[in-house]
Amino acid sequence: MYNKQGILLESGTGEVEILHFTVAGVHYAINVVKVKELLQIENIAKIPNAHPAVSGISLIRGEMISIVDLLYVLENTKNEKVKTSMTLVCEFNKIKVGFAIEAVLGIHRIGWNLIMKPDDLTSNSLIIGNINLNDQIIMLLDFEKIVMDINPNTGINMDRIKDIEVKDRSKIKVALADDSPMIRKVLLDTLTSAGFTKLKFFDDGLQAYDYLMMLAEKKGDSFTDDLDLLITDIEMPQLDGHALTRRVKEHKILKKLPVIIFSSLITGDLMHKGESVGADAQMSKPEIENLVKLIDKLLNIRK
Repeated sequence: MYNKQGILLESGTGEVEILHFTVAGVHYAINVVKVKELLQIENIAKIPNAHPAVSGISLIRGEMISIVDLLYVLENTKNEKVKTSMTLVCEFNKIKVGFAIEAVLGIHRIGWNLIMKPDDLTSNSLIIGNINLNDQIIMLLDFEKIVMDINPNTGINMDRIKDIEVKDRSKIKVALADDSPMIRKVLLDTLTSAGFTKLKFFDDGLQAYDYLMMLAEKKGDSFTDDLDLLITDIEMPQLDGHALTRRVKEHKILKKLPVIIFSSLITGDLMHKGESVGADAQMSKPEIENLVKLIDKLLNIRK
């Protein structure tokens, strides 16, 4: 059995540890911080009328956890040997899910700057990044999208935003960094419906950091004329959200910029990572309805 204790990186180093595995002989990866443990599960109970990608549920350490067949997800072929396969038990978006895989090949530490964005032809696929490791292409999977495709209620549900208070927030200038086109669209719809109009989006942390550095160099302490708040994801090619936050908070001018980390990786076990890099607030992605309230609180916006 694999346990991740003792291998997690210091926050904000610009590196990530990936668990390298295969499904149908193809090489994939997952961020280690999402993996609670790796084990073989034999006690899987089938669920009537379940999604075809869900092999069933299993009782793991007192919790009922759904087991997703990655062979079906990735190859549209049922894995008839799920009970003898290795399973990644993962936690993100405040849920736990098991993923049946083929084999684990190891754990590698790499820089986010070495993770290449998918090209335009594959940007809507289940791949969020490509890694060239010793001439072996490893694809970083979008596990959140896999789960949301199976059950949309596990992710950001637009029904959550119907009760958001609408008022004039047009003077508030916000920069947002997230590599997911879907999340950027949800953030745009959510914030504009709440009354925000000055929103600047970036699809990786490095683009956001370059913009912030430009503001600091051009405007100095007056950069706040152009920006009031940064909202950032954690997992992003080129520069992750923890490293971005650390760079902002260690910068002599930018350090006064409020930063919200908005990520599927905000769990009780991982909150300390955002705290250690100086984030002003952290929120899990499904809680989109509370993001506007958090911005108001952080910037002391009154009715």
